[in-house]
Amino acid sequence: MTIKETQEKLRKKEIGLEEFLSQFFSRIKERNKDLNAILTTFEDAKEEMEKINKTLPLYGAVFVVKDNILVKDKRATAGSKMLEHYIAPYDATVVEKIKEKGGLVIGKGNMDEFAMGSSTENSAFGPTRNPYDLERVPGGSSGGCAVAIADNMCNAALGSDTGGSIRQPAAFCGVVGFKPTYGTVSRSGVISMASSFDQVGPFAKCVDDAHLIFEAIAGKDKKDSVTSDIIKKEKKGSIKIGVPKEYFVAGINDDIKKVIMQAIDKIEKSKIEIVEISLPYTEYALPTYEIIMASEVSANMARFDGIRYGLEFDRPFAKTLKEAYLENRGEGLGREVKRRIILGTYALSSGYFDAYYIKAQKVRSLIAEDFRNAFNKVDVIITPTTPTLPFKIGEKIEDPLSMHLSDIFTATANLAGLPAISLPCGKIGNLPVGAQLMADRFYEDILFEVAKKVEKIWKN
Repeated sequence: MTIKETQEKLRKKEIGLEEFLSQFFSRIKERNKDLNAILTTFEDAKEEMEKINKTLPLYGAVFVVKDNILVKDKRATAGSKMLEHYIAPYDATVVEKIKEKGGLVIGKGNMDEFAMGSSTENSAFGPTRNPYDLERVPGGSSGGCAVAIADNMCNAALGSDTGGSIRQPAAFCGVVGFKPTYGTVSRSGVISMASSFDQVGPFAKCVDDAHLIFEAIAGKDKKDSVTSDIIKKEKKGSIKIGVPKEYFVAGINDDIKKVIMQAIDKIEKSKIEIVEISLPYTEYALPTYEIIMASEVSANMARFDGIRYGLEFDRPFAKTLKEAYLENRGEGLGREVKRRIILGTYALSSGYFDAYYIKAQKVRSLIAEDFRNAFNKVDVIITPTTPTLPFKIGEKIEDPLSMHLSDIFTATANLAGLPAISLPCGKIGNLPVGAQLMADRFYEDILFEVAKKVEKIWKN
């Protein structure tokens, strides 16, 4: 059931509280051994729900949150051996807001280590599996949360999105995934990956639920200086949806392209205007994202040095500071994390800073300008969410470049700070396909309005 359906049944006492919560824990117990979606469950959640005011907007919303989002007095591993025993001393702002609005957190979702990956294979606690096909990945890095929603282990979830880490697993698992405008949701209490990209957002069963969760967690936070209360509520008459030609060229799976084009045809037949547009700097988006992201990763990962945070060793501690660093970072961090630290350190080093990092920031500005020009002509842009179907576990793990191409259609929204949502729009065989809608910065209201219409069109 959706959150709103759940609320109605709970308030009318058509389902009992004990029965309602037990079904989620039973589902986790039954399915998690195969899916490995949940790293920690909170059994004390049953007592917490009895205290919640039934009139609150998120009453009946049962959350799994990604394991880089802090929940007070609970383990927060970020999918890494480095933080295997770390207990969060406080709630992330988004968790505080969920609790204040009546939501309940029952567990932490598996993830790629420190959110670095596109498949949830890079977790130190084993890969998560796609509920549609256990041999395939669920996407990443928020794969555990996407699977939890898709497999009915919860009815709401929070992930983080740096280059597509909510939208891509949402597409792979056939659920709704939403990345808000950068700065509309606080990052306080979220373990950073790349600070100028990271944004927390919801996974949900439907667009209505995603909208409800977003409204609960959005807003200015004094603990995060980039947050803002700006949400533009300009009302539109007729809606125009742009289709960027650059997103339908080489690199996209032919079957996915066909499903997306059929979905666009359905929209057009419902009398919503479709306009072809151009985003010429799209081809530079992924390398631009990779350079800036890795540079910010190398800075953010410096704190995991074995002194402030690190492994707990049974053997005698290292004799020198250098040995301590090497021991902790060598054993505590996985290959993908090390790879990005090395790449980012190189891009920021003397002699390469201007050639790589500064140039990438200039191209980032041009990509944002592309979108500003496009939104002068259209209200929303539609694209595929992913270039491929969910791939098999192990298929791309030795080919980082191929893995990173999974973010080719999603990273642009992070580079420009735009709100973007992935919706299920069809299937190829048994595997779901997602389509992405993007709007201009702070135009969440228009994006949700269009997404609800489109969701209804595709369901009918």
